[in-house]
Amino acid sequence: MEETCYINSPLGITKIVGDQDGIASVSVLNSSEKPSDIIPEVLEDCVLQLNEYFEGKRKQFSLKLNPKGTAFQERVWNALLSISYGKTTSYLQLSKQLGVVKAIRAVANANGKNPLWVIVPCHRVIGSDGSLTGYAGGLHRKKWLLEHESPYKQLRLF
Repeated sequence: MEETCYINSPLGITKIVGDQDGIASVSVLNSSEKPSDIIPEVLEDCVLQLNEYFEGKRKQFSLKLNPKGTAFQERVWNALLSISYGKTTSYLQLSKQLGVVKAIRAVANANGKNPLWVIVPCHRVIGSDGSLTGYAGGLHRKKWLLEHESPYKQLRLF
């Protein structure tokens, strides 16, 4: 049976859905849903790892994942997992890596349908010119995530 919980993150309320077969989706909401009082046991490890990530204590997730998508989407999502923490790639580079250079739009579309926010790091894909380009969670969140993972932390002077 699928379980759902809501947690606070620095970028808004995060909804987590999964069951004994793995985490099906993680998404950040633009609503004011209340955080869950009780976290279902099958989601506890995901909550722990997400909190560690946001605290800067985790660079890689080790969770059983079970996203639902087409074979092509799942291939793209799997390729996203190879982008290291603190690194970025472009849609063109990702298309080349998958051997489908002419399908750059399809790769970008699959990237945008990634159901596992943060865990499958679609935020690490940028435009060939270094621009942030589109992001389902909002460009302000993409910018925050990339800065959070950057080895070059901006020091605040004031």
